[in-house]
Amino acid sequence: MAKRFMIYGATGYTGKLVSKAAKQAGMNPLLAGRNEARLKGIAAQHSFEYQAISLDEPEALEAGLSQVDAVLNIAGPFSQTCQPMLDACLRTGTHYFDITGEIDVFEYCASMDDKAKEAGIMVMPGTGFDVVPSDCLAAHMKARMPDATDLVLGISGFGGMSRGTAKTGIESIGEGTRIRKDGRIVRARGALAREIDFGKGLVESVAVGWGDVATAYHSTGIPNISVYFEANAQMKQMANMGGLMRWVLSLGPMQRMLKRRIDQEPEGPDEEARETGRMELYGEASNEKGETVSSRLTTPEGYRLTAMTSLEIVARVLNDEGAAGFQTPSEVFGPDFILEFPDTSRQDL
Repeated sequence: MAKRFMIYGATGYTGKLVSKAAKQAGMNPLLAGRNEARLKGIAAQHSFEYQAISLDEPEALEAGLSQVDAVLNIAGPFSQTCQPMLDACLRTGTHYFDITGEIDVFEYCASMDDKAKEAGIMVMPGTGFDVVPSDCLAAHMKARMPDATDLVLGISGFGGMSRGTAKTGIESIGEGTRIRKDGRIVRARGALAREIDFGKGLVESVAVGWGDVATAYHSTGIPNISVYFEANAQMKQMANMGGLMRWVLSLGPMQRMLKRRIDQEPEGPDEEARETGRMELYGEASNEKGETVSSRLTTPEGYRLTAMTSLEIVARVLNDEGAAGFQTPSEVFGPDFILEFPDTSRQDL
């Protein structure tokens, strides 16, 4: 009997993109989510089966997962959806994948490694733009400099984000900027900024708490890791925000107000932006001798790439690639995995 997977969160912006890409790839997922009316409409477009399931109903969730071999969780914020879904996967022996970029979610999944091995399932968060290309680049930098003690990753090209991604960012305001120092995840003291050449000359970039602060350490063992985004006005404002303002914006009433504003924004980048957009990533590794190596990676637009990488990973694991337990993309598929996708190239500098 052919193995099957569930797309949970199929009614959101990214969920709809992934569902459409699954149809184009000849896949036959079970669509799931909370809103039955919206699920029905999306499923009808692609002739997929669907099932309305709430994460608040463990028995119904387990019944749904028992019909499939893997779940691709696309319902964010993953700080709210990962734990109940992963707990159910451990009980039903269902592989767990998601597209998170949230540091705490990656670390929670890593803490479930032993339980995942006992259940015989793979647990791989971050199967989309968060963090496949950057994780592969991190592994490539480690291969170029095996004795690296410091890793810097940079990302450029964000043309817009979905409402779900924006809300996740809102939830993390109170955390400040987190980096990896001496193997531990810590808050940076003040704003971190530097110039990075993404291929068109040096540009100002600011440090952010991106998922690789968690995953790149698991993939490479490099103890000091920081991630930078090419800076725009909004990112600079966030980076320089004081602790008091972060605390105020993390309060419930302010969080709800900010999320209501996000709901008034476009659902996400339009088709033209997805098809023409490009992401530029920069990797830099250095060792205790002061030696440095650097590379650049170019990929398709982030949401377009997410649909490609997440579905490819699910398909390969259903074809028995990889092993049980917590995994990162580069650990299972290698640093060159990202180069297998169209419009992707890497340059060692």
